[in-house]
Amino acid sequence: MNELSYLAQSAVPLLWPLLAVIGAYLHTRRSPSRHAALELWQRWWAAVALGLGSLWMTLAFLGAPEVMATAIGFAQTPFEFEIAFANLALAVMGFRAAMPATTARERITLGLGAGMFLWGALIGHLYQWFAHGDHAPGNTGGVLVHDLLVPAVMVVLARRSQRLAAEPAGLVARAA
Repeated sequence: MNELSYLAQSAVPLLWPLLAVIGAYLHTRRSPSRHAALELWQRWWAAVALGLGSLWMTLAFLGAPEVMATAIGFAQTPFEFEIAFANLALAVMGFRAAMPATTARERITLGLGAGMFLWGALIGHLYQWFAHGDHAPGNTGGVLVHDLLVPAVMVVLARRSQRLAAEPAGLVARAA
């Protein structure tokens, strides 16, 4: 595999967080308040970075399990089917977190739930990399950043929303 092809394949998981950042940025440029902007950032991150990114992984693992196994440096096994449905659960969690009525506390819980799977996957990728020299594009690079940041950013944004909601109304209005 040439270097450009490797970089392109390795970067695919970063597409979803990038789209979430672009969408949130464009959507909040003229936001009426910090609270409204933060709400939009949370919804974009949950729906696109976690929801659509995980739905994409579901479809990829179900539709092309042999390609996905090769991309992560493994032989094809029933594992791809299981990972597809774990990603479907993450997609459902992301879409739930993106709903307007979802509370910051619920978003923190959903982010931590996603983190349990994705941070575990991150540890697994690092183990395969260092213990077995697995440098496949689906095992190193963008997937490491994705698995670390998607749930972490979700939790940080929701925690910031909790803190902003707890501030006295006058401070919130002056900061906007």
